Amino acid sequence: MTLFETITRLRAVRYFTKRRLSDETLTRILQAGRWTGSAKNVEPWHFIVIRDKDTLNKLSKCGRYASHISGADTAIVIVNERSHFASFDIGRASQNMMLAAWGEGVGSCIASLHYESQARTLLDVPENKDIPIEISFGYPLPNQPLTIEGRPREEVLANISRRPLKDLVHWEKW
Repeated sequence: MTLFETITRLRAVRYFTKRRLSDETLTRILQAGRWTGSAKNVEPWHFIVIRDKDTLNKLSKCGRYASHISGADTAIVIVNERSHFASFDIGRASQNMMLAAWGEGVGSCIASLHYESQARTLLDVPENKDIPIEISFGYPLPNQPLTIEGRPREEVLANISRRPLKDLVHWEKW
C-alpha cells in the first residue's frame, strides 16, 4: 500500500484472530510511536505493552466500549506526562502506531480508559501521570461482525462514512 492508501484504508478492528504479533512487528509499531513529533520535543508519552491475557481481560473493563481489548493479542496503554499539549501529542503518537500496524497487516482499535483509577491500580501507574487511552492490536478476524459491544455499529457510531471534502474545506475564508 502507498502511504495515502494506508491512511485512507485504516479502520478500527475490534475482532482479532489468535495469531501472535512477532516481536519485530511490535517493535516497529512502538518505534512509530516513539518517533512521533511533539510540542517542543517534550515526548510526553510512555507505552505500557500488555500481552498477558488475564491483564487484557481486566483492562477491557476499564473503559466503556473497550471489550475488544480482551480479544487482542497485544494492547499498548498510553501514559502521559501532564503538559499543555500532551493530549494532542499522544493522539499523534497513537495514530502513528495504528498506521504502522495497518501497514503491517495488523488491526487496531483505540479505547478511552474511562475508569482510570481502576486502570492505574491494575498497571501500577504513578498518580502524577495520566492514562487516557489504550490501543488494542491483533490480526483482523475475517468477516468481522458489524457490531460494537454487541450493538449494531450504526447505533453506536455518529457516522459510518466520511463527509465529502467539499463540506469540510473552506478556501481563503469560511
